Amino acid sequence: MSGTPEKALQLIDLHKSFGPKVVHRGVSFDLHKGEVLALFGGSGTGKSVILRSIIGLEKPDTGKILFQGRNLASLPEREMIDVRKKIAYVFQNGALFDSLTVEDNLAYPLREHTRLSAAEIHRKVDEMLALVDMKGSNRLLPAELSGGMQKRAGLARAIILGQEIILFDEPTAGLDPTNTRRLLENIKTLKKKGITGIFVTHDIPSAFEIADRVAILYNGRIAVADTVENIRKSQDPLVRSFTHPMD
Repeated sequence: MSGTPEKALQLIDLHKSFGPKVVHRGVSFDLHKGEVLALFGGSGTGKSVILRSIIGLEKPDTGKILFQGRNLASLPEREMIDVRKKIAYVFQNGALFDSLTVEDNLAYPLREHTRLSAAEIHRKVDEMLALVDMKGSNRLLPAELSGGMQKRAGLARAIILGQEIILFDEPTAGLDPTNTRRLLENIKTLKKKGITGIFVTHDIPSAFEIADRVAILYNGRIAVADTVENIRKSQDPLVRSFTHPMD
């Protein structure tokens, strides 16, 4: 990137506790437009809490989340509805509605938030299913899908409104190598379209394949944030505990 990259999202000094458990002790980082930022951290360090805070499912105790001139940390729920049309959340398990077909699951955000005709919605659903290699699965129910297909359908539904930022919460967790590869190829296709996203994961090889930069959450703060290339070759003991865990 030449010059100063444009900021799509800024987190400034986030603090969050759940009762006596302190999770965030001043989390700050920028997400640049057109990049995917991988977020590493041990279990229970609050990686998913960061994503949930961005989308308004959690509220930080203090701190700011700046997006398009607004502080998301202080917005009331009714204003977050508009924000969620611009920031997609890809849940770990796909989060599909069990009683709805794949077609109706994907169509749901379009029916709720757009004025598209039934024919336009069907065309858009078909387009998204083709994007995630699920063409022709419109009439299937979630129970008839494999775990990998559920995640890919969840990805398609999450991004069907054309959101500006995508939050990926452990997208490859629980997938076998074949389904992991397929999901990563779907995400790479989105990258070619210029998506901006945060990729929370324990899957370091997948993160290195997808991300432009890596941030490491440690002891309630972002301890390191650098390019994938620099993280790969870093000799810092904390970084190596993630990138070379068997050392």
